[in-house]
Amino acid sequence: MVQINKASSLAYWLSITLAMALRIIPWPFAVLITAPDWVMLVLIYWAVTTPEEVGVGKAWFAGLLVDVLTGQLLGQFALVYAFGIYVCIKQHKRIRNFPVIQQSLAVFAILLIARILTFWIEHINHQLMPGYFWLPVLTGTLIWPVVYFVLSRLRLS
Repeated sequence: MVQINKASSLAYWLSITLAMALRIIPWPFAVLITAPDWVMLVLIYWAVTTPEEVGVGKAWFAGLLVDVLTGQLLGQFALVYAFGIYVCIKQHKRIRNFPVIQQSLAVFAILLIARILTFWIEHINHQLMPGYFWLPVLTGTLIWPVVYFVLSRLRLS
């Protein structure tokens, strides 16, 4: 049986709550079009560092909360996050052993898969995706080292 650290669990929920707050803040348009998917980045971090604590179910639940908070099709982000975290958990041993810069490439691939899934779901739902569709993937990749170090400090404190 796996022992779950209560401090780590608190850090997980605190970081998810902060990521959701960053997701719904009314940013200026220039920031909004380049903002990464904060919730997905946080979920990736926890899935890579503590895969026994963060699973597809928690990612699905976080996605449902994001769907409700953003007013999207119910289940859209739940599916995207669950699939992305499934990939993370399957590859967590590899990703964890990479240096942080190399981890950014793995994060890029996961964010790209999530973005393509989002595009596909919105296309089926007859929503038009803007032309700056790829910018959040690039900014998420670039900001990954910062997210990694901040959450590492939070987890270890």
